[in-house]
Amino acid sequence: MRFLLVVPPLAGHVAPLRGVASALVARGHSVAWCGPSPEVSTLVPGVVFPAGDSAPFSLSLRPPELRGFAALKYLWESYLVPLADAMVPGVQAAVSSFDPDVVVVDQQAMAGGLVAARCGLPWATSASTSTELADPLGALPKIASWVSDLQAGLRARHGVLLGDLRFSPHLVLAFTTRALAGPSRLAAPVAYVGPALPDASGEWSLVDDRPLVVVTLGTSNASAGSRFLAESVDALAGMPSVQGLVVDPAGRLVSENVRLERRIPQVAVFARASVVVCHGGHNTVCEALAAGVPLVVAPIRDDQMMLAEQVTSASAGVRLRFDRAKSPDIRKAIESADQYRPGAQKVRESFAAAGGADEAATHLESLARS
Repeated sequence: MRFLLVVPPLAGHVAPLRGVASALVARGHSVAWCGPSPEVSTLVPGVVFPAGDSAPFSLSLRPPELRGFAALKYLWESYLVPLADAMVPGVQAAVSSFDPDVVVVDQQAMAGGLVAARCGLPWATSASTSTELADPLGALPKIASWVSDLQAGLRARHGVLLGDLRFSPHLVLAFTTRALAGPSRLAAPVAYVGPALPDASGEWSLVDDRPLVVVTLGTSNASAGSRFLAESVDALAGMPSVQGLVVDPAGRLVSENVRLERRIPQVAVFARASVVVCHGGHNTVCEALAAGVPLVVAPIRDDQMMLAEQVTSASAGVRLRFDRAKSPDIRKAIESADQYRPGAQKVRESFAAAGGADEAATHLESLARS
């Protein structure tokens, strides 16, 4: 069978589908990718059909100070809808050339759903973050109506009349579990397959036997995160009983007592960590909890607020105010994290039972056959 994977130029959204693609190829199927060029070609292996220019959709162009509704407004008006409009011709060309049995569409690459619906092809949503499953705008009817109107205009421009492009009516692959995300409120069929994690590869060594505390805000928050990272270094420098590791992508921090790295093999490092302090990005949260590591979550924007709520509701970690937390607050949160280890272990067990990339591939095969 033939599967076309339509993705935005965002590493975090591509990451879970790489494992799914590998599982499909291992079963003898053909897989191709489609997304804005040249960024997507640097993120995935194999055949890539270009769909627009990735340069206008670089995360570096997003104003780092945006929060709340301003961030949501920017996301929809300046990113998601323009991205969909720009990608549609390339996705249509990819479908015509590759002739897929199923189109797999990341939630932030709505052009895939538009073209699949227009061509009458079965398609599946890749929910690389779990927050939409809980209907986060359900209590905000005016904002929900505004998002609905934006989608209606997008569908009308491309000849698709019905449906929420964030959720396929055929299949939604949720790369999480109910133990973390809770039950879905969607009418669409949702398969909780758990995270599709990369291998724990990469060289890594601990300095000594002290517990390892890792601080990371991901690769796209260097500007917004400089203050928080500096406070984290101060917090860890005052905790001689732990090994402190702060990921500083910009390479601006200096410390004699805390290990600083621009990048780390995250899965391998988290497997040896005692506590992870992070921004609440879905991949980072899942990679830590897959190792049973409790979290200190300081969400910055977008879906990270909802992820932080899911972590605390699952008793798998504690939340901090990103814009207000000082070194004493961060130190206190790290010291309290061990009480959340049983909750983190419970989520880890649910992840292990869910099946990950192989289970996602099985659902996609079933969709293709049906």
